Amino acid sequence: MPATSPNPLRRPPWLKVRLPGSGGFIETRRTVSSHRLHTVCEEANCPNIGECWGAGTATFMILGDVCTRSCGFCSVKTGRPETLDRGEPLRVAAAVAEMGLRHAVLTSVNRDERKDGGSTVFADCIREIRKSAPGCRVEVLIPDFKGDEDALETVFSARPEVLAHNVETAPRLYRRVRPQADYRQSLDVLRRAKESGLSTKSSLMVGLGEMPEEVDGVLRDLRSVLCDIVTLGQYLQPTRNHLPVEEFIHPDLFAAWKERAAVLGFQHCESGPLVRSSYHAERAIPC
Repeated sequence: MPATSPNPLRRPPWLKVRLPGSGGFIETRRTVSSHRLHTVCEEANCPNIGECWGAGTATFMILGDVCTRSCGFCSVKTGRPETLDRGEPLRVAAAVAEMGLRHAVLTSVNRDERKDGGSTVFADCIREIRKSAPGCRVEVLIPDFKGDEDALETVFSARPEVLAHNVETAPRLYRRVRPQADYRQSLDVLRRAKESGLSTKSSLMVGLGEMPEEVDGVLRDLRSVLCDIVTLGQYLQPTRNHLPVEEFIHPDLFAAWKERAAVLGFQHCESGPLVRSSYHAERAIPC
């Protein structure tokens, strides 16, 4: 377990979040619950759950709620997952149709105990959403599948409108932040997706001890594999057993990174303290 900070930093005023409780929030929670689905909004303690669920959107988390990896920043449970739920794609598609989504976002835990990493369930979800909600765009935020070409191709061939895979942090910090992942492998996932003709996206957390020049280096690396969309947001410690926040980044620096992303040629960038990978995801793709 990461060491806890004896003197955690006090949150600055720009990190205030909207409390849940609107009619839209309650309806979204009902839909997710009735279809027996997980969301990353809940499992990862997303600070934007009040805003997004209140607007009738959610990011579905497939392949269960137990991850085979133990990243130092993530609040999703780590352990031995249960058997894959082959009925999940139908329930996801039904929820997407019921919510009237025009842009659905799917992510997942890591399923490293499986050779295919659960990639077939991703593909089935995409296909079922196409049937149940024609015209709905699908964005998938996938694991690296340990670089397995067949697993990646299984998802690529289902042709999501956006293929996302997060690098999360600077390569220097991987051993502490993402001990079971590889920075170059993550870049390679994005490169392969682009070579398959997909629109690609990645995300970066800041406040974990990275240097400004390292953030710029990650942005340049992402553009080197022709990544189209990038998001940057403040890391927030989900529990005292997770990595501590090393620094709260001022909104002005997020604004500067947004400008830098435009100069580097990204198609779209969301950058701000409360931004997360799927935050306002629909904005990145023209209707």
